[in-house]
Amino acid sequence: MAREEGVNVVVVVGNPNRDSRTRQAAEMVSQRLTGSVPAAVVELAELGPGLLASGDPAVVAAKQAVLAAKLVVFATPTFKATYSGLLKLFVDCFAAGELAGTEAVPLMLGASPHHALAGEHTLKPVLSEIGCSCPAPALFLLESEWQSSSALESWLARARGAYRLTGGPSGP
Repeated sequence: MAREEGVNVVVVVGNPNRDSRTRQAAEMVSQRLTGSVPAAVVELAELGPGLLASGDPAVVAAKQAVLAAKLVVFATPTFKATYSGLLKLFVDCFAAGELAGTEAVPLMLGASPHHALAGEHTLKPVLSEIGCSCPAPALFLLESEWQSSSALESWLARARGAYRLTGGPSGP
């Protein structure tokens, strides 16, 4: 079953630095996967201490954007072979199963191919706990080649079918 054009995609960026390579890669993956720009980008670095406060308005708004999405790209740099603490704080804002019916792309950027399975072993399980479906394997991109990675091309070919997407450009 093919999806309609213009699927509501939200990108969540768990990098402590704003406008990072993580964000750039996540937006690129979103666009290459769906054929359109994301409806919203949540920069967790902008939420900062609000992630620790119950009911912070900016965090509530970010959470609402994710709840309204059909597809969420959760992007994070790899720290100590796992996802960032910022992403963990945001994910903890969701109850178990709260994102049931939402598909997610677990995306990690790292400096070494030794951490290529970090997304499968650390990020994908926590996304599943909050209800996300991750029908394709987690995507790991090397920081040094995220824009032109052959791993990205093969992942996109597989992911379009797994996420039932008919659109999406084949090139950058």
